[in-house]
Amino acid sequence: MSETSRCRVFQQLHVAGCFVIPNPWDAGSARVLAQLGFPALATTSSGFAWSQGRPDNGVSLAEALAHFRSIASSVTVPVNGDFEGGFAVEPEGVAANVARAAETGVAGLSIEDSTGRAPDPLFEFSLAVARVRAARQAIDRTGSGVLLTARSEGFIVGRPDLDETVRRLVAYAEEGADCLYAPGLRTAEDIATVVKAVAPRPVNVLVGSGFITVPELAALGVRRISVGSALARVAWGAFISATRQLAEGRFDGLADAVPFAEIDRFFREDCRRRAG
Repeated sequence: MSETSRCRVFQQLHVAGCFVIPNPWDAGSARVLAQLGFPALATTSSGFAWSQGRPDNGVSLAEALAHFRSIASSVTVPVNGDFEGGFAVEPEGVAANVARAAETGVAGLSIEDSTGRAPDPLFEFSLAVARVRAARQAIDRTGSGVLLTARSEGFIVGRPDLDETVRRLVAYAEEGADCLYAPGLRTAEDIATVVKAVAPRPVNVLVGSGFITVPELAALGVRRISVGSALARVAWGAFISATRQLAEGRFDGLADAVPFAEIDRFFREDCRRRAG
């Protein structure tokens, strides 16, 4: 599928219904998820950083762009790129970097309004809005059709103010964000409030634990559901648990390992499909 076609498919997924967009952290996990039938995938900045031995937000712009290319080229389904804060503060820098990201083969990308500074965790409102505007204009200039998701991070950076979150998301929608996203919402009431406030723009909800179900989110009007770092944390959790037992001289943790043949079959079938 061409990049243009994948952008078109990704845009169409946001028009109606509700879909799950899981988050791989490398080409192998992306190919397994695609084989399992998910219609689109999204990168995870933390999952990728951990795979490189770094903390979240610890990779460079060049590394993030290379990661986007790796994931997008490893599957035929649309991929959304977790572009963190755009690797710049000022709108001009965001625009330049977004233009580069739009050339990597991703069908969508997201821009956050968090600063990474604990005392002042969100960009000032007018700057945050200007950053989204710059990202929108940069994508439009490329003519790529890449879908722009604007994220307001208050609920995960210590500023869980629903009114402020809604104010920001509405402003981002007015500046042309295609999809709105406030990670950290945990109640049906808050989610419904956001969905209503930005309608008819689609909303992405982050689910990192079992606090709600897909049918319940669909009933609230949510279009897209991502799991962020959760799948990477599941994998790391099993790895750390097993290796701690190894360090104690026990092999109990290896008993839950997926059979070799099952994992290898995913990649043999994928390679066969590509060769054919």
